[in-house]
Parts: sequence; C-alpha cells; structure tokens
Amino acid sequence: MATDPETVTTSPVLERDGGVWRLSGVLTVRNVSALAAELPRAQGALDLSGLTRLDTAGAYLLHSHSGALELTGLRPDHAALLDRVAGTIPQPPDPSRHPLTAAQILERIGRMVANAGGFLVEITDMLGLFLARLGRIARHPGQLPMTALVHHADQVGWRAIPIVSLMSFLIGVVLAFQGAVQLRQFGAEIFVVDLISISILRELGILLTAIIVAGRTASSFTAAIGSMKMREEIDAMRTLAIDPAMVLFVPRILALLITLPILGLVANVMGLFGGALMSWIELGISPAVFLTRLLEETGTNHVLVGFVKAPVFAIIIGVIGCHAGMQVRGNAESLGAQTSSAVVRAIFAVILADALFSVFFAMMDI
Repeated sequence: MATDPETVTTSPVLERDGGVWRLSGVLTVRNVSALAAELPRAQGALDLSGLTRLDTAGAYLLHSHSGALELTGLRPDHAALLDRVAGTIPQPPDPSRHPLTAAQILERIGRMVANAGGFLVEITDMLGLFLARLGRIARHPGQLPMTALVHHADQVGWRAIPIVSLMSFLIGVVLAFQGAVQLRQFGAEIFVVDLISISILRELGILLTAIIVAGRTASSFTAAIGSMKMREEIDAMRTLAIDPAMVLFVPRILALLITLPILGLVANVMGLFGGALMSWIELGISPAVFLTRLLEETGTNHVLVGFVKAPVFAIIIGVIGCHAGMQVRGNAESLGAQTSSAVVRAIFAVILADALFSVFFAMMDI
C-alpha cells in the first residue's frame, strides 16, 4: 500500500540516520505533544532541514531541549521564530544580592524613623483619647459602662491568676535554687532571702506579670476590636451616636489599671512562697527564719517600686492593644498581622519602660 504523502508532510518524524538525529515534517501545536514524549531520547546534533512548518508551540519545545541538543539545518524563518520565542521566556531573577549603597541605607533608616515617629504619635493620640474620656467619666460617673468594666476585669484579671501564680512560684523556686548554689560557696546561704525578696518585689514579680498580661490581653483586645472593625460594627456605633472610645477603649484599659496591681501582688506572694519553699528544702532555712529575715532586711521601698510600675504597664498594654485593633483592615490577614504586632510591641514597650524605671530609681537612689 502506498503511503499517503499528506500524512508524511503533516506529522513530525524523528529518526536516526547514522550518528545524526533528523526531524522532518510539520511541528505545530496540534502534534507537539506526540513529539514531546520522543524528543528526550535524541542526543547530540538534531538536523531540522526537513522541517516544513513550525509555530511557537513547536519552537518552545525545541528551545526547551536546546541545552541537550545541537539544533542544525534551521531555515531562516524557523531560526528567527526560535530566537523570538527564546527572547520572550522570562529569566529567573539574579539570586546574588548587591550591596546597599549609602543612600539606600540612609533611606531605609529614615523610613524606619519616620514610621516609628508616626506610631508614637498615634499611640499618644490613643492615650489622649482615653484620658479625655476618663475625664468625662469623672464629671459624669453615670456614663461609665460598669457591666463592660466588670466583664473585662474578669477576663484580664481573675482568669489570669492561675498562670501568673504558677509562673511566679516557679521563678521563686529557680531564684532560690540558683542563689543557693552560688552563695553556699561563701557560707552566705542566709542572703538568698535578700536575693529572692528584692528580685521579686522590685523587678521580676511585676515585670513578668506584665509580660504575661501583654501576651494574653493585648492580643485579645486587638482581636476583639479588630473583628468588630472588620464587620463594620464600629461604623454602626458611630452612626447610632455611640462613642466607640467610651464603649470599647475605656472599659478595657480601666480594667487593666485595676487588675494589674492585684496580679502583681499575687505574683509577689507566690514568688516569695516558692523561694521560701526551695530555701527550706535546699538550704534548711525554715519558713519562720525566712519570714523574719524578709521583714527585717527588705524595705518597703522595694515593694513601692514594684507597684508604681503596675499602672504604667497597664496603660501601655491597653493602649497598644486597642490601637492595633483600630488599625485592622477588612480582611483576616490584617487581623492576624495586627494581633501579632500588638503582642510584640506591648512586650517590647513594657521591657523598655521597666529599663527606664530602673535607671530613674537608680538616679534617685530609691
């Protein structure tokens, strides 16, 4: 039976002639899939002089194998098409990083400073808004949303007692154990009481409590207010002439102002209890001796220093959490980003404020 010449001219044929592979026929989008399965077995030079027709799909297939094959015998129009297809394929970005110039470094620093300044201005605005609404409540006590205040005090205060107590107890145990290891070398085991009392009452009790509260409360404030903003409930409040600051910000921040000193007191008691227990077990210092040394050698100034920080930490955590909630846009991604940002910023601000307090009290010799 004679071969149909039309079939020969419309189907690509890949064959090996001696040491050279030859491709003839028509290579278009209609038959490129069949050749794609056979072309990987060709090696070395590929003679394309018998190729009668070529489109962009066939040119892309040939270009994708041009690294392993040497394409020869191309007609001028086929070579031009192959070059055009090769020029339109996007190249991967250069993985090498070029060093930043001095101008780029200064620009980045300037943007960071400008963003930090803008954030401080926004936080100051939020603090001023809270103080203004607090002044209005002082003049008109009936405007205080007492139900919301009690609810948030339960959320941020009462429900945080277990984790704060456990954390403080373990911190006291660790301080007593580490202090006993070091002070035993000098026969000064009794001074472990001073180490525990001053560390917990002055710094660690309120600082670690504020960090825990910042982690659980700042995120909850941001998530609650941000969810309301996503659902446009805050816009609905303004439409109904309801002040969002009075309903959302004041009860939350005021609840923190009330409960954080109480949580600090719980942390101090549990930390001292953990330290006394470990001192009794590790050093043989009885609870009566521990209490006597605590009352005789620990001044009230250490207790006051710790409690002075509590309202400042509470305002920092509450303002940052509420501010982040108001920055949420209309999608869940923005809510997650602002929640994470609120926790990081609140913890950083609390530690920075504690450092400033330490410098101030050291300068004042308190």
